[in-house]
Amino acid sequence: MKRRNFIKNASLTGVGIAVGSTLSSCGEIKSEEPKPTAAPEKASLPIVIATWDVKRAVATAGEALQNGEGILSALEKGCNIEEEDESNQTVGKGGRPDRDGNVTLDASIMDKHGNCGSVVYMQNITHAISVAKKVMEDTPHVMLAGKGAEQFAVESGMKRENLLTEKSKKEWEKWLEEKEYKPIINIENHDTIGMLAMDENGDISGACTTSGLAYKMAGRVGDSPIIGSGLFVDNEIGAAVATGMGEEVVKTVGSFLVVELMRQGKTPQEACEEAIMRIIDKPNSNYKNVQVAYIAINKKGETGYYSIHEGFSMTKFQNNENVNIKSDFYNKK
Repeated sequence: MKRRNFIKNASLTGVGIAVGSTLSSCGEIKSEEPKPTAAPEKASLPIVIATWDVKRAVATAGEALQNGEGILSALEKGCNIEEEDESNQTVGKGGRPDRDGNVTLDASIMDKHGNCGSVVYMQNITHAISVAKKVMEDTPHVMLAGKGAEQFAVESGMKRENLLTEKSKKEWEKWLEEKEYKPIINIENHDTIGMLAMDENGDISGACTTSGLAYKMAGRVGDSPIIGSGLFVDNEIGAAVATGMGEEVVKTVGSFLVVELMRQGKTPQEACEEAIMRIIDKPNSNYKNVQVAYIAINKKGETGYYSIHEGFSMTKFQNNENVNIKSDFYNKK
């Protein structure tokens, strides 16, 4: 059954004709011809956008789409680039561990039909996004957690690996000397990788993958694998993805909020800004000490991005151009 059949993403085109008449010396009535209405400019497709400066990942996804690959496969390939990059300490292999020294991964994926899959608190498997995709495609479930997610990944042909690299291990051991958790805004100017894409048909899907908060409590899960918080796609309206302090995103169901604001008529930029303000305007808001950012795309191919603090950026692939754009932000004091 199709979702929300009563909502139609259609535009109404009306022709209004104003007839201006003048009486000539011969008594003839002349009418002004209606001026043609310019057709709205169509976005050049495909489009891929992602959180942070991840040009290689975005280019991989964009080129896959241009070569005719499916949108989910393109998103998976793009996210895999960052998951296997050991220098990226917030995603996949090399991610910073929890306070017990375990690297745990969260990921989610969502397609144009509203189908979705996610994994939470998964260990020993590098490509969390690939497992989330298989959960969506090969099981009747939406979310698998912990050992169950790991077992499913192995049964699906993925191999177990030690995800704790020497660099991340040494930093964790240094942290153990203090054992005091303090959120670091824009840690290494890098964080959760959220990626949204629109294919040649104008259909939208999204993906999100992360190793979560550094030195978190064992068992902690952020927003990234939670559909509606870290990621949400409605192919009739648009899609959004979040990065930053997951707890703040969960409390406001951030990505769903961005899409609903676009449904109400806001542009992706306006919707991202409003979603950030929902965090800032909460009673006893701790926004000065945490970073949250959103990116979004609508059915017109328009994009938006906004963050609480300086330092966030979005990477965009379109028209064979792959650029990283610094985001505007709220806290400019």
